[in-house]
Amino acid sequence: MRVAELTGTAASFEPESISPVIQPLYDELCVRLDRAGPTPTGPAIAYYEDSPDGDGILVHATLQVNADPSEDNDFSIVDLPEIDQAATIVHGGSMDNVMPTIQTLARWIDANGYHSAGYNRELYLECRPSRDAWVTELQEPIATS
Repeated sequence: MRVAELTGTAASFEPESISPVIQPLYDELCVRLDRAGPTPTGPAIAYYEDSPDGDGILVHATLQVNADPSEDNDFSIVDLPEIDQAATIVHGGSMDNVMPTIQTLARWIDANGYHSAGYNRELYLECRPSRDAWVTELQEPIATS
């Protein structure tokens, strides 16, 4: 899946660290896409990885696009790698309150003989003005234990 993205660094994977980083990234990405021309073709996706310097979490705010990478853009266009196997769950409400949903998913993963194989992706299915009405699919990469 091809996406346009901006990245930032959060102190940890906790919602109180991620939220203040990711929302400004999405706001800025929308402005930059508007200026450059590519139109988003699907829902927003957030993904995470350890920061290269080992200090925090690298936050990727992305929007699906049908555009080729270009050095003329002030954002990156990348192809998201495929997740071979994932456990998924749908979270309703603000991402500030996502931890119980993540814990439910983690319990299911453990109870069914799997283990986490990386940070989850967040596919934002519905982003309404009220964050309490958001619908987000969490996709956790998994492997057999």
